[in-house]
Amino acid sequence: MSGYKKRYIAIIVVEAISPLKVGSSARDMIQDSPVQKDWNGLPMILGTSIAGVLRKEFDSIFANEVFGDEDSHKKESKGSRIIISNALICNKEMKVTESLGLPKEQGEAFLSKYENLPLRDHVKINHKGVANTEDKGKYDEEVVYAGSRFKFRLELMANNDKEFMQIIEKINAKSFRLGSGVTKGLGALKIINEHSSYGEFDLNSDEYRKKSSSLNTTFDKPFPLKSSEIVRYDVYQLQITPDDFFMFGSGFGEDDIKMIPVMERVVMWKNNEASFSKKQILFPASSIKGVLSHRTAFYYNKAIGATIESGEAKVDENNNAVNAIFGHKKEKNKEDGKELGQKGKVLMSDCFKKDRNETKVFDHVAIDRFTGGAIDGALFQEKTIAQKDMWEIEILLEKNIDEVFVKAFKEALNDVCTGMLALGGATTKGHGVFTGTLLKNGEVLDVKK
Repeated sequence: MSGYKKRYIAIIVVEAISPLKVGSSARDMIQDSPVQKDWNGLPMILGTSIAGVLRKEFDSIFANEVFGDEDSHKKESKGSRIIISNALICNKEMKVTESLGLPKEQGEAFLSKYENLPLRDHVKINHKGVANTEDKGKYDEEVVYAGSRFKFRLELMANNDKEFMQIIEKINAKSFRLGSGVTKGLGALKIINEHSSYGEFDLNSDEYRKKSSSLNTTFDKPFPLKSSEIVRYDVYQLQITPDDFFMFGSGFGEDDIKMIPVMERVVMWKNNEASFSKKQILFPASSIKGVLSHRTAFYYNKAIGATIESGEAKVDENNNAVNAIFGHKKEKNKEDGKELGQKGKVLMSDCFKKDRNETKVFDHVAIDRFTGGAIDGALFQEKTIAQKDMWEIEILLEKNIDEVFVKAFKEALNDVCTGMLALGGATTKGHGVFTGTLLKNGEVLDVKK
């Protein structure tokens, strides 16, 4: 490592395009899965988490050269040439708090909103499309608001800026995700160029030794970045509009309303200052993923002639198309005891409507089948989304997937666009029907061809 004469140092600001979930091992009485917090109780991203995700974005030769050999027992093993700090959350003036306590001049009122983060309520769905109440079927997880910005420091020893720029471009890639739940719509990020900068230093210079390590410092070189080209993925886009009402349930109630749609606040940035919006309509990618997985299994079974009557039809993790596209959990092999699992190869992001949130409340009453009359105490209300805006749902699918599996997936997407596959809750009441257009890499896709 002594042969490297320069050190490239960057202060990088990233914004959460979708909510972010970087979990911790902690547990409490409020949620099943809280996010990682710093010494002030604010959300943070560990530098090791960033480094781990970055390493996997490169081939083994580059990764071993820059991040160090994974096999430390090799005689000629190399140490890491890269240092990544923890990413701390920015206040409304784009500063981070590096000391204990939240001084008012650093946006205490704004940061106090992070004391109560959004909770995502989840329930496992079985092959029949209903809640699986067995094996801890219901759970929740804490997420960080969409629009939140984090700042971290990246240092690299090198002789030129080629490797450094390759790393920055990976962070800026559209497919780059951080944290858990990335295949459920969480963790999409983008670099904020105007607040990110870097410097080039001679390791022997006084300038390098005197440079502050604070994340609130800046460097003289701006980030000349544009949107990175997507190479590994095909980009599918659903441009869909609800035929009527729809609702993605929050799992909570409100006053006398038993069922309400999920809504979340987002952080809005204007003139380099942040504020929290009112609650916005949320179109959760996890809800899309679940129904697409089941419908993909159906079309794959159909393609290979597997039927329920023959006992050959497979669903969930037993279906090859589902495994190839959506992944499957780790399980021990009965023969050798090794854990086998596969990460999903599809990426999608949560969507928000940031202009208005029109709703409609429906009154319901359960009917006694014998008398045909209302059951006492069975009156309840539900709130649905009542605005007919077009939603653009972007889905990235890796290219190295068998075409038979991809065809089943495309047919499932087409069902959403033709109103044949409803989304959200209360679909048996007529809610959640969408129609629209399916695109692949910017061109209208005809699935029948």
